[in-house]
Amino acid sequence: MHSTFSDGTETPTTIAAMAHEIGLSAVALTDHDNTASHDEMAAACAQWGIDLVVGCEISLIDPVYPRRDENGKASKRGVHVLAYFLPTDPASSMQQFLAHLRRDRADRNSALLEKLQPLGFERLTMDIVRSFAGSDTGVGRPHFAQAMLTTHPELVNTDGRDAISAVFADWLGVTGQAYLKNSDLTIEQAVDAAAGTGTVLSVAHPLLNYFPDASHSTIEAELPAILRSLGDRGITGIEAHYGGSNATTRAFMVKMTRDAGLIPTGGSDFHGAFKPDVRLGVGRSGDLHVPDSVLDELRVASEATRA
Repeated sequence: MHSTFSDGTETPTTIAAMAHEIGLSAVALTDHDNTASHDEMAAACAQWGIDLVVGCEISLIDPVYPRRDENGKASKRGVHVLAYFLPTDPASSMQQFLAHLRRDRADRNSALLEKLQPLGFERLTMDIVRSFAGSDTGVGRPHFAQAMLTTHPELVNTDGRDAISAVFADWLGVTGQAYLKNSDLTIEQAVDAAAGTGTVLSVAHPLLNYFPDASHSTIEAELPAILRSLGDRGITGIEAHYGGSNATTRAFMVKMTRDAGLIPTGGSDFHGAFKPDVRLGVGRSGDLHVPDSVLDELRVASEATRA
């Protein structure tokens, strides 16, 4: 789940109240590249008796499995990874790693603004973009999308699409005119930074990362080797209970994850109004249920990695 400290539209306090209302016993707020929401979220979760796991989501490169186009040309594969049980000490190796990611994000935001202005978005400024973010730590593409729609609605052709989705498809996403890649930090570097800190790493929405357009037969044939490779390189979990998948796909992913000796983690990937079809706790399908035993396994894994 994501809050106003990155690309979500609800505050940590509101999210905790929502989690209590629907009966969640534990949550991990996984804002991008930062844990700045921790104090507010911890206080809100304590009020409602909810177990809080300190987490975040980071964008990394998997150098072992590059993307290949229809001509076989290779390019870097970006992979989203969830970090759980993060230390909050700024001097810790994992927090230093997150600081590096935030610096990369700030540089990328500046470069994105410079790329958009010559494409017609002359009235767009970083101050306007920041005005849509709840925190300086989490300025990202959804905030750019809001600012673009506000300053230059004439340049966004929704063509029947949701406005934010249209901005991503035409301008900010992988197929967009102003797309910029994320940091070049790798999975291996994140594993090294997490060593000894108690941090547990789980690959988020793996099918989106590795098989965005593949058939089930291709996934079934190729996924086991990828999962084994991730485990060998220090990844502990796979987000098998993913809120964007249906029950059949989740069951398949849980089996594949267990077969690879990894923990099937889970989450709804809630972003508030940025993803209005995704509900907190139950995801897009509405029937997501992450077993309490997953948290028990993650705690054991966390303790095993502490220095």
